[in-house]
Amino acid sequence: MQYFTIQAHTHREAIDKMKLQYGENGKILTYRNIRLGGFLGMFSHEGVEITGYIAENNSKKINIQDEKLKILESAKKEQTLNYILKELKELKYDIGKTVAPIKRHPPAVEQIKELLYENDFSHEYTKQLCEKMLNDFSVIELENVGKMKGTVVEWIAEGIQIYEHRPQAEKQPTIITVVGPTGVGKTTTVAKLAALFGVAGNGKKPLSVRIITIDNYRIGAKQQIETYGDIMRIPVSFAETPSDLKKLIALYNDVDLILLDTIGKSQKDYKKLGEMKELLDNCGSKTETFLAVSATTKYRDLDEIFQQYEPFKYESIIITKLDETSQIGNIISIMSKKRKSAVFITDGQKVPQDIERASVIRFLMQLEGFTINREYLEKKYGSRDKVLNEMWS
Repeated sequence: MQYFTIQAHTHREAIDKMKLQYGENGKILTYRNIRLGGFLGMFSHEGVEITGYIAENNSKKINIQDEKLKILESAKKEQTLNYILKELKELKYDIGKTVAPIKRHPPAVEQIKELLYENDFSHEYTKQLCEKMLNDFSVIELENVGKMKGTVVEWIAEGIQIYEHRPQAEKQPTIITVVGPTGVGKTTTVAKLAALFGVAGNGKKPLSVRIITIDNYRIGAKQQIETYGDIMRIPVSFAETPSDLKKLIALYNDVDLILLDTIGKSQKDYKKLGEMKELLDNCGSKTETFLAVSATTKYRDLDEIFQQYEPFKYESIIITKLDETSQIGNIISIMSKKRKSAVFITDGQKVPQDIERASVIRFLMQLEGFTINREYLEKKYGSRDKVLNEMWS
């Protein structure tokens, strides 16, 4: 019996290569994720590898021991012994019979599964949707991929939470604190929020806004936020100690909105994160804390960031740099896992144009390869234009 190994960038591409070379006689034995390309371990990218065999038309019986030896010989160059043994244990043989075909999802489910992966949804999130498709769709419906795509989009929409501001009963400033790792664009986001609420536009009366920053260490940070403040005629103050922060908040007791820009810290710098939390505790219990994360961040890193910033008790997330990626499944997946809502989205460097209130329709319009009935979805989940006109009062 003849065996083969195929490497490709995606599972779909690997399957297409197999069908092109071996037709219907090509059968899959194993599937695994690998790294492709690169030089000395650098610049490689994710890919997949499948191993398989070419089935004989007369369905000859396979000797079990010979089969195991051949697979071992084929794979030993790139796989560890433990991995090979694990793969062999998972192969199901029946004495006197040919190799049983590997169980696969119906074609429509497989197609949507590949689309989810191409949109950067996590394995866990994708698996849940596939199980829901198999449970909720009838046999006939599983043949209608167009209708299934539309329904899956609605399922995705139902899981997206949008943050709702809770107005305070007594007259006092709303304090918005933006935290997050280095390089996600927190300072620019604070400037955009200041312009969005503190500069007149769209027939709205501007709010009385103040900016406080504790980022006194990053080179150019102080000058950057001061420049934004001067242009918008919004006062900017700096706090280095808990006492400074407490005094400034008391001083601005008569304004509508205080925006607090923080120091960018790695989610791995536990000591510095603890020091910053101790400083921010002086803002009081009425603070609305938002975690800023870049849309370009890998799902695994997002998982770690969300976890390490939990002590700040952030209520929602601000998604930045959406203009730098075409996939948003990683963000939707982590929001679903952590049960967090989104409050703002930024997609450029322009202040204040490139910021908007988060909306379900904005997430859905970012999906690629799915059927998006915008008119129907806006009626069900709210239009993007309506959300853009909403502001804190």
